[in-house]
Amino acid sequence: MTPAPAPDVLVATRDSLHRAAEHLLAAARKRSTGEITLVPSPGGVRTPPLADGTVLELDGGDVVVRGPAADRRAPLTTLAGTAAALGIEAGFPWTKHPPGTEFDPDAPLAVDPEAAAALAHWFAVGQEALEALAAGLPAEDPSEPQVFPEHFDLGLTAGGVNYGFSPGDTEVPEPYAYVGPHDTPAEDPFWNAPFGAYRTWREVTTAAEALDFFHRARSVLG
Repeated sequence: MTPAPAPDVLVATRDSLHRAAEHLLAAARKRSTGEITLVPSPGGVRTPPLADGTVLELDGGDVVVRGPAADRRAPLTTLAGTAAALGIEAGFPWTKHPPGTEFDPDAPLAVDPEAAAALAHWFAVGQEALEALAAGLPAEDPSEPQVFPEHFDLGLTAGGVNYGFSPGDTEVPEPYAYVGPHDTPAEDPFWNAPFGAYRTWREVTTAAEALDFFHRARSVLG
């Protein structure tokens, strides 16, 4: 792994990208298809194709609208400013459940290029690891790896266990890989969090190491 960004820079970038993922990307998908999940992309995360074939993408500190005719790109400044520059609507249209981040359309958003690249790489490692995990567990009906915008994490479920990659949060500031059994596991020092177990990106640096962690969790679960 390349040297980690300073913690305050990483947190500010993560929070800004999280807001954009919810209130620009997931919002557009919700309005178009009723779905909200995203997928990793080389520069960060993106929507699957919307009803008209358009894709919205976070690419470092930019938001890109890839349309059938041409692409439009604008820097992430504020939710309202970036949306206006791209001709899209900001604000997640929630119904039963509110989004995970506050909709403050005019709040400045700060994205450090190196921190954004590090988080994009983390999601890429996660996608590789989760695809390999799912391929080895066909009998457990694994779901497709997806980025859930309310938590801004990449994960799947297989056999009553959640596996995923988080860019960090208030409880674990650094990005981390995690395992979250739906049922409370037997007491074991392996489980180092209320939801199950996690390892930070300092402990898990490759897809292979993440797979080792996931399989270790499975062996502890029995």
